[in-house]
Amino acid sequence: MTQVDYSENIALADKSQRKNSPRPTTLAGWLEQIAPQVFIFPAVLIVLLLAVFPLFVSLYLSLARVQLVRGGYDIEFVGLINYKKLFFGSEQRNFLGRFGEINPLGWGALALLALVMVVLLYSHLRRKQLLRWDVIARVALTAGVAALVWLGTNALVAESGALAGTWFAGKYWLLTALPLVAGVIVSLWLGVNSLLIRTFVAGFLLLLAYLTALTLNSEGLPGTLVVTLIFVFGGVTAQYLIGLGLALLVTQNLPGKRFFRIIFLLPMMITPVGVGFLFRMLTDTLQGPFSPLWKAVGLSDFSWVDSPFGARLAIIIGDTWQWTPFMFIILLAALEGISTEPIEAALVDGANRWQMFRFIILPEVIPVSITLLLIRTIEAFKVIDLPRVMTRGGPGTATESVTLYAFNQWKASATSIGFSSAIAYVLLIVVTFFAMVLVNIARRRVLELTQ
Repeated sequence: MTQVDYSENIALADKSQRKNSPRPTTLAGWLEQIAPQVFIFPAVLIVLLLAVFPLFVSLYLSLARVQLVRGGYDIEFVGLINYKKLFFGSEQRNFLGRFGEINPLGWGALALLALVMVVLLYSHLRRKQLLRWDVIARVALTAGVAALVWLGTNALVAESGALAGTWFAGKYWLLTALPLVAGVIVSLWLGVNSLLIRTFVAGFLLLLAYLTALTLNSEGLPGTLVVTLIFVFGGVTAQYLIGLGLALLVTQNLPGKRFFRIIFLLPMMITPVGVGFLFRMLTDTLQGPFSPLWKAVGLSDFSWVDSPFGARLAIIIGDTWQWTPFMFIILLAALEGISTEPIEAALVDGANRWQMFRFIILPEVIPVSITLLLIRTIEAFKVIDLPRVMTRGGPGTATESVTLYAFNQWKASATSIGFSSAIAYVLLIVVTFFAMVLVNIARRRVLELTQ
């Protein structure tokens, strides 16, 4: 008997038992029977409401303008004006940054990233057997027909003037986008949805990389979005590598490793505000407890936070010092859970340490690592304590994260609540994008290990 048949028999037996069970004849028995529906369902509904309600409220506020009136607030729906202001209006410089000419190093990095994306897409096509001529022809035909219908509909609507004086006047894209949407649906029906999703992911990553290259040059100036990406990828990468290195060291037969396990966890026990004040004193060479040390090495007139690069580096170092213990303790548990039999067999076969790490240890800790990176990436996008305490977002806006930017806008005026909500929702979209990418990688890796 298979596991499925066994489960079905249990379900049938339970259903028969409930059917044959006597109905309650007393008030206590009746209350006991309906208790799960009376108490559990409302509790679950309240939890879901508390989780979803703020999202809808903040979404509505991001599409509205809040004005102070006598006795309260006046909320006026304004559509996408807050988002237009953020991407194309007066706040574009603060959010996206000031654009400059991309240097050869930036073009080289973009070309390398694009090459990696093409190789990954090509490997996906080969693995899913989507390189057959019939699939390519159907996708090309669908795209061609959708493009022709789009061009024809656009020309007819624009030249006929049939929509003049209506709400659709000047909004031709609402009608002309329908063929493109139909083309996407047909492509999904053809079974290439995974290719479309991966293409979108690759395009979004290239767009963020292009924005970073436009602003991180001598003529440009990065905005809060690029600054946040620097904090996230710089800090999380450093934390993972250092945490993995420390975990590998502690698993060795070294004297005093139990003592170091405790010492490595101390930074995580300090509040972020305390870490911010600590590194603010460390980076200040003119005063503070470390000023004699800076004077002794000839750096008394130097400050880390005078330059944008130094200020960002100081925040990344402070964030790495605080959250590396979190990486360390989780990776240490993953390493200690690895079976010793494959390692002993590899030693007998003459494998060196790098080969054991590459082919035995690393594949075992990759699922845990991806989950760990997911948690830290989500938390790193919300960084606000260290920039606010250490540099107050300066010099200028060099260390102002998206969360700090939204907080400053909200603090400046009560009428900026809608604009702050728009900033928060853009950050939510970016965080959701990277979280979904990491979740898909983790799921695919787990499926490969279980097969």
